[in-house]
Amino acid sequence: MTVSVQPLRFADAREAADLAAFLGRLLHYDRAAAVRLQAGGGALAVFGRPPSFEVLAVRAVRLADAQEFDTTVSAGDLLEALPAGDAEGPGAAAGALPAPVTGPPWAGVLPPRRGWREQGGLPDPVALRTTLTAAVHEFRTRDEALPEDRRTRAERDRIGHEIWSRTVAATGLPLRAVHAAQSLGFLRAAPGFPVALLAAGSWLRLRTPYGSVALRRADAAGGLGNLAVSVRG
Repeated sequence: MTVSVQPLRFADAREAADLAAFLGRLLHYDRAAAVRLQAGGGALAVFGRPPSFEVLAVRAVRLADAQEFDTTVSAGDLLEALPAGDAEGPGAAAGALPAPVTGPPWAGVLPPRRGWREQGGLPDPVALRTTLTAAVHEFRTRDEALPEDRRTRAERDRIGHEIWSRTVAATGLPLRAVHAAQSLGFLRAAPGFPVALLAAGSWLRLRTPYGSVALRRADAAGGLGNLAVSVRG
């Protein structure tokens, strides 16, 4: 029996390389990671959930044609199915869509497609990086100060939760979302780097040219939806 393989045709090799880098970072945090893929309008939105941060990470890349599908696949299988990094020339950036997998619960609860409004009060990216550096230093200092009988995973998790649940300025955005954006390669600590905070209903979204991090507010109720992402963020 012949198994039909659906191709993935990227606009150019750089788009495939950008996606590969994103998948590699997700797999660093979870070797069994799954990603939800939504293709339409010449773009592919890839959703993942790195467990260390409790956020949804979103990366969008341009496709070569108007493919349309919505599926959940293994991040590792998708990475292996992408074209080689040295692919060049027209049509060279083509891979294959892996077989679908049973999606984790988060894959059925995505941010809304429309209704995003920009929020004020977000510090500039240099200030965000400074805040992150201070938070990491605080965690390490408090961890090292723990007496031997309290040096447990539960106590370290408690300290981490306290630090990364703090909100950025008066935005309501938890610091863990900024940490996730930095760790996934979305955030650059450079003057003038374009970064924005958006809100839609119960959701917040930190957007940069390299990707987005989205999460629901702590007091949010249930709900489903789909996120439409621009090609560069």
